[in-house]
Amino acid sequence: MIEDGKPIFMQIADLIENDILEGRLDEGSKAPSTNEFAAFLRINPATAAKGVNRLVEEGILVKQRGIGMFVTANARAKLLAARRERFFQQYVLPLQREARKLGITPAQLAEMLQREDVTA
Repeated sequence: MIEDGKPIFMQIADLIENDILEGRLDEGSKAPSTNEFAAFLRINPATAAKGVNRLVEEGILVKQRGIGMFVTANARAKLLAARRERFFQQYVLPLQREARKLGITPAQLAEMLQREDVTA
């Protein structure tokens, strides 16, 4: 579950984000505690807390004193918007630049994107 090359606290934040995006954690539901993450992943609770606090700062989770962390309303919409923008920056813009270099028109590129992957 824990991968090398990416800070553990970011992997924990990604794990929670993915659970929200994929419907395993609904808005308003309680998120696993930092101690649960720490015990399950065998990491320092401070590292788990750093990942969770990142999501609190972004408005994805909210702390309720003495009760735990909860997924905020509109968390899924916020995550979708952020991930779509990241997808555009990381994948679409480089694709468009490469297509221009190769003389591929936007219409041709759109047609390529709609092709079925016969090897899959």
